[in-house]
Amino acid sequence: MRTSTPLSAAAARRIALAAQGFLDPRPAGRVDARHIQRVVNRVGYLQLDALNVLCRMHYATLFGRLGPYPRRLLDRLAWGDGRQRALFEYWGNAATLLPVSMHPLFRWRMKRAAEQEWSGSARIAQLPAGYVREVLAVVAERGPISAGEIGTEGRRPGGGGMFNWSHAKVALEWLFITGQVSIAARPHFTRMYDLTERVLPPEVLAMPTPTEEDAQRELIRLAARALGVATAADLRNHWFLPASESKVLVASLVEAGELLPVRVEGWRGPAYVWHQARIPRRVHVRTLLSPFDPVFGGQLRCPRLFQFDHHIEFYKPKEKRVYGYFVLPFLLGDRPVGRVDLRADRTGSALVVQAAHAEPGVDEAEVAAELAVELRHMADWLGLDRIVVTGRGSLGSALVGS
Repeated sequence: MRTSTPLSAAAARRIALAAQGFLDPRPAGRVDARHIQRVVNRVGYLQLDALNVLCRMHYATLFGRLGPYPRRLLDRLAWGDGRQRALFEYWGNAATLLPVSMHPLFRWRMKRAAEQEWSGSARIAQLPAGYVREVLAVVAERGPISAGEIGTEGRRPGGGGMFNWSHAKVALEWLFITGQVSIAARPHFTRMYDLTERVLPPEVLAMPTPTEEDAQRELIRLAARALGVATAADLRNHWFLPASESKVLVASLVEAGELLPVRVEGWRGPAYVWHQARIPRRVHVRTLLSPFDPVFGGQLRCPRLFQFDHHIEFYKPKEKRVYGYFVLPFLLGDRPVGRVDLRADRTGSALVVQAAHAEPGVDEAEVAAELAVELRHMADWLGLDRIVVTGRGSLGSALVGS
């Protein structure tokens, strides 16, 4: 058994930020597709987001590392035609964009879903006999096609939320999770389904399929590289891997010397550093982060890593929100120092700061001045002419004067 090395909480934080690409300076010139691919390869995934209060948050994850860049480049890589497609949609953990090279690593998940281990399998069982085959035939004939174009039968009247699916939607999502269809396009964020062989590059489909064990081991490697320092649960949750298999695979990577055991100050239980992780002496970042940014790594990892309780409050009723509806953490130095509730007023061409809150113990004047610069970058990126600050929150008045 390998012995654990002590690691300070500050060093763990710097390792994690470096692993997520925050040590690299933003591009000085034109941002191109190679920059985007480099970021996605490093962080592992971009979580997709349907809300468009500010912008869709998969775009903001890249902004946090690259600064202003043309969003159409990401659209082209994810939903372009032919060899332009470098990313594909799948359930990496949530709905995510992943490098196409990772497709073989998720074929085990597709196979398990086909064996009725999908969360929506009960809904599939309620469909008319032969319905899924009929939908697949429609996609083969007419794809790319949306669920609405196939039919709305099965939807409950009167709304019912985002999971009020028609029979066609249930069938298409099962075909998607099992890998038989993929997402070819996203006009107005609507999923357009087509046969996977017409979506992914042929050289990707021709890549050999690894065993479940080899695929999951590689996914843990990728998680370790993306996180820098992590607990076994962090590594597993990065891809929502099965707990029992992951425990054995983490142990095998420790034995191989790829994961180095550490005892992180303030963390409960063992942790691991990726053997090629950078350990910088200093990290200084200034950026607004997507609420879904991979650097946070979930509700349990974020307080442990940053001493920052990360709240995603648009899921909550208005009366239960503390910081606002669409809140972006503000990262300065090597930790989040504030939270900003933002909205894009596209009609008035304004970036609206609905509230700005400072974390305890920070220099509010300094934070406000740095935040003002980053808000200007974001407004320019989104094509908004003005920044409107309401003054609400502990940072509000300082930000008005910045």
